[in-house]
Amino acid sequence: MIRALLIACCAAFLSVVSAAAEDLRALARLDPLGSSIVDVDKGVIVTLAITQAVPYRVFTLSDPKRVVIEFREVAFGSDADLEMLDRSELIMSVTGGPSRPGWSQMQLELSEPLEVTQAALRTDAQDGDAIVSLLLGPTSEDAFLDAVEASNAAITTDPTQGDDGALVVVLDPGHGGVDPGAQRQGYDEADLMLKFAQELKDALLRGGVDRVALTRTDDSFVSLPARISIARAAGADLLISLHADALAEGYATGTTVYTLSEEASDRASALLAERQDRQDILAGVDLREQDDQIATILMSLARLETAPRADRLAETLVESLRESIGKLNNRPRRSAGFSVLKAQDIPSVLIELGFMSAQEDLDNLLDAEWRKRAAAGIVNAVTLWALDEQARG
Repeated sequence: MIRALLIACCAAFLSVVSAAAEDLRALARLDPLGSSIVDVDKGVIVTLAITQAVPYRVFTLSDPKRVVIEFREVAFGSDADLEMLDRSELIMSVTGGPSRPGWSQMQLELSEPLEVTQAALRTDAQDGDAIVSLLLGPTSEDAFLDAVEASNAAITTDPTQGDDGALVVVLDPGHGGVDPGAQRQGYDEADLMLKFAQELKDALLRGGVDRVALTRTDDSFVSLPARISIARAAGADLLISLHADALAEGYATGTTVYTLSEEASDRASALLAERQDRQDILAGVDLREQDDQIATILMSLARLETAPRADRLAETLVESLRESIGKLNNRPRRSAGFSVLKAQDIPSVLIELGFMSAQEDLDNLLDAEWRKRAAAGIVNAVTLWALDEQARG
């Protein structure tokens, strides 16, 4: 609805300006004067000034070694404009042009293996101009090839969701590998959430969901940014992250559903989000400066649509879970700054199925019948949400 209103307003405005001005802003353009590719220390800083914020993603390719920046959609100008940007000894050539309908690519051919260590998009709130910046750092040949393999997995699917009309749900069993999550009585949160995610996947497929993917399928560590990238690569229509925390002090019990907000709904939610992110920092992924790299980074307009959609899903989940399992947390609907929920383009929720520090909740998590009822509640909520989304157009 918001996007439709914005489009209608833009159309009304453009109808009173000249055709030349209409063409000028219809397609994002690269500003060569504000852009550069320069060496810094042992790496490269790529700064691309474009006339409006657009979705983009970054990945690497081999034979020859390249860093590819894919946009929807940018006019790069002439080859001479692109060559003028390159003042780096580590970048052999810069090329750009259309890659497929609605998309364009800039390719940076490398003289040695480099990895994307930072990626960011900054938008001017006044005029809508944007700066895409990348930091490329040195890496080994093996690590570069590993990044290429990861890129190949991520780019096999068009980053736009729902193009074929299928409903795609991505389940994110929390923690894993070096991060076991909460631990009680010999049980790890990571193991319990993986088991439930696998059961929930089967229930969703039986319930009519077209495709279901998991961010991890074994006891391996997957960083929070990578979980978002996996969801995008799968073409997710929604992301459901699954957790079962434990409290070191105090007492809490029952299922809780979270959505993203910069300010947590309460102190307990804020502390919970901090603990989830801290696991990535301990595992070597510092989220304080982390942007999602091998992924589509959408302009903030997307959040205006996805946030209310996520809120509607969360409300439906609370009501449906209350019907299927009965007792929920005394405040079952909360919000906090969970990094795994920060995909601007995918409605995302986090479900704390229970607290392993509460014996009743741990018993529920170990009870196959309770898990079956919980899965049924989630399936029902997803089905109702999808029907509502369809009705809203």
